[in-house]
Amino acid sequence: MSYLVAYVATAFVFFGLDYIWLSRVATGFYRERMGHLLLDQPNLVAAGLFYCVYVAGIVYFAVAPSLNNGSAASALFAGAVLGLIAYGTYDMTNLATVKNWSIAVTFVDIAWGTVLTGVSAWAGYLATARIIGSAG
Repeated sequence: MSYLVAYVATAFVFFGLDYIWLSRVATGFYRERMGHLLLDQPNLVAAGLFYCVYVAGIVYFAVAPSLNNGSAASALFAGAVLGLIAYGTYDMTNLATVKNWSIAVTFVDIAWGTVLTGVSAWAGYLATARIIGSAG
């Protein structure tokens, strides 16, 4: 039950923050630097699959271990490290292989992925600890 609660809580935060980032904050930044590479409409199936799998990774690698040791700080740190690795892998691979890939996008996206994943893991931990703690 705690994994389901952790997944839903983490997903809610991750989706919400990333939606705000992509639709309100950084949309012009990305379009300006890589608009020539972007689809007119995103592939929602591919995006949905990424989100579902990535949130499971956040829960498995950051939230659940932190619930076991009782540390919100460890959820934040483990999530941030996971975000740095995952977003860093994506962006550095693109920088190495895609013509005209923006170095600015690389650094901004890695920073965003680090913060987003860390905060999502932290919030997922807090919500799960509160819900499961009050249920048990």
